[in-house]
Amino acid sequence: MVRTALRSLLAEPRAPQPPQRVWRDWALVAGLLIAAVLEGVFRSDLVWRPVGVAVALVTACAMLWRRTHPLAVVCAVFGTVIVVDIVALIGDRTPFGLYTMICIILLPYALARWGSGRDILIGFAVILVAMVLGIVSDFTGYAEAIFGSIFLLFPATLAAAVRYRGTARLRERDQVRLREREQLARELHDTVAHHVSAIVIRAQAGQAVAAGRPEAAVEALAVIESEGARTLAELRTMVGVLRDDGTAALAPQPGLADLQVLADAQPRVELTMSGALDDLGPAVGAAIYRIAQESITNATRHARHATRIEVDLTSYGETVRLTIHDDGEPTTMNPSGYGLPGMTERALLLGGTLAAGPDPHRGWTVTAVLPRTAARQ
Repeated sequence: MVRTALRSLLAEPRAPQPPQRVWRDWALVAGLLIAAVLEGVFRSDLVWRPVGVAVALVTACAMLWRRTHPLAVVCAVFGTVIVVDIVALIGDRTPFGLYTMICIILLPYALARWGSGRDILIGFAVILVAMVLGIVSDFTGYAEAIFGSIFLLFPATLAAAVRYRGTARLRERDQVRLREREQLARELHDTVAHHVSAIVIRAQAGQAVAAGRPEAAVEALAVIESEGARTLAELRTMVGVLRDDGTAALAPQPGLADLQVLADAQPRVELTMSGALDDLGPAVGAAIYRIAQESITNATRHARHATRIEVDLTSYGETVRLTIHDDGEPTTMNPSGYGLPGMTERALLLGGTLAAGPDPHRGWTVTAVLPRTAARQ
């Protein structure tokens, strides 16, 4: 269980779009700099006064990069604290401590909120070492040590909750956007099909009467030109709406080649692929990847005590079957979510089917049957 959680943490990417510096950040740094200088001047009990003030000033300036480079800032600040504590232990002296240094509680929050899983693991290892050395070098009692540790780690817990909530909101927004685009795609299909049908009918009529009534053929060509222009206008309008707003990366759509990467990112996923899968259409490959991705995500979140997630992709003649099964105990899924309806809609748009539900023996199973190429209507 611990190993699985560790691998999942290491696979966690950085939180997207950390906010840029705003005036509050500059005001915070300015206040910390002034407070550190005043404290260094007027406090009479400081040990290693110049070093203490210098460390406080550097820590205050580092706050400007806590969101964009959380691991670097944590390692720099807490690494300095570790060095000072080691020197204090070797020299048998009391370590200095400016009250201004309380601002370091912002760093565990920034690390857990904006860092990647690897950053979080490395950063909190450094923080843990600094905490242990701090307790050893200036031990004042177990109660104070426990309270200080909780005080330092509580912001990280709060950051994890905020990060999860933000990720859930982004996911819901993307699902809503996907549903809107699917609706627009259906409208585009209906509109273009209407105009193209009119063009085909007029072209057939023009061919039939061209020999005996040339003027009727010319009239048919005029109608074809008009319908073609209207079709192009509709296409330009709808494609403009369907285009992304620029926040997504300009990268190829994922397909079968990315399934193994998807499986490797989750330690409990077992991927099996069989049959002739090389000539699948790109839309079908993208749909298989998205359905597998959504199903694995749902199993990870909702299947209690799951030890294995099996993903099987098999080709049968003109169709392919994708089956995702977990051996956990299914919980009641949120009916207001867009995951399962989105997968079903994607399969139907390609002329396939999708079924999902609890397995008679144990776990949850998602089965999608798709044509090898997108359905033509």
